[in-house]
Amino acid sequence: MYKSISARYVSAQRCAEALDLLHSGACLQLKQGEVTCGSELAVMLVDALVKGKIPCDPEILDRIRKIYKLFPQIPVPSNFAVEDDVQELTEALGAAKTRLHGCSSFLKAAIKWSAEFGADKNGDPQLHTMLAEYIYSESLEMDMAKVSYHFVRGNNLKKFANTLVNFMSKCYPGEDDIAIARAILMYLSMGNLQDASSLMEELKKQVQAQELEFPVSDLIQFINLLLLTLEKETLPLFNALRVKYKPSIDREPAFNELVCDIAEKFYGVQRRNPFQDMFGDMLKMM
Repeated sequence: MYKSISARYVSAQRCAEALDLLHSGACLQLKQGEVTCGSELAVMLVDALVKGKIPCDPEILDRIRKIYKLFPQIPVPSNFAVEDDVQELTEALGAAKTRLHGCSSFLKAAIKWSAEFGADKNGDPQLHTMLAEYIYSESLEMDMAKVSYHFVRGNNLKKFANTLVNFMSKCYPGEDDIAIARAILMYLSMGNLQDASSLMEELKKQVQAQELEFPVSDLIQFINLLLLTLEKETLPLFNALRVKYKPSIDREPAFNELVCDIAEKFYGVQRRNPFQDMFGDMLKMM
C-alpha cells in the first residue's frame, strides 16, 4: 500500500505528500525490524527526490539521517561452542548481509541524489560518513578500502581516525600500515593535503592516548616523507621517493594508481598512456 499510494502521489506531482508517506513508512518498518521493507521504502524516497528534482538541503538530509539511525546495528557473533549454534550463526550472517545491503543501497542512492542536486559534486559529506560507519560496523569482510573511500569524502576526520585505530587493534599483522597509507593516499589523490596531514596527527594522538603502538615500516616512512615533500612542492624529491619506496608502494596494487593521481594533482604530471607508448615504439621502429 505504501508503494502504490506513493507512486500515485509522484505521478500526480504531489512530491511533498509522497515524501511524507515514504519517510513515515520506512521509519515504521525499520522500527518493527522489517529491514527489507524499510530499505525499499527508503530507496523509493530517494527516487521521489530525484523525480521531483528536490534540492539537497538540511531538512531533507535530516529525514535521511533519521531513517539511517533506525537501521539495526547488531554485532555478528563470532564464537560458537556447540554444533546446535551453526544454524543460529547462519541466520545471523544472513541478517547482517540483508542489513548491509539495504542500508548501503539507500545511502548510495542518497549520495548520488545529493551529488546531482547539492553543492558537492562528490555527494554530501554527511551521507558519506554515514555509509562509511555502517559498512565498518556491519560488513562481514572488514573492507577498509570501501570504508576509507567514503570517509575521505565525509566530514568527520576524528571518527575516521577512531575507526582506523579500532581496525589496527584487531587486524592481521601487516594490515595496519596498509590501512593508514591507503587513507592518507586517498586524501592526497583528491588534492587534500590538509586533511591528510590532520588525519596522520589525529591517528598518532589517538594511538598514544590508548597506549597502543603506531606501526613502524618502510611504507609508513614513505607516507611521512611524502607529506613533508608535498608541503615543499619539490617534484624531484617526489620522484626520488617513488623510486626508493617502490617495493613498499607495490604492496597494494591500488597504491600506484593513487600515487599517479597525486603526481597529477600536485605537480601537473600527466599520466602516460600505455597505448600511446606502444604506438610511439612502433613508429620509431618504422
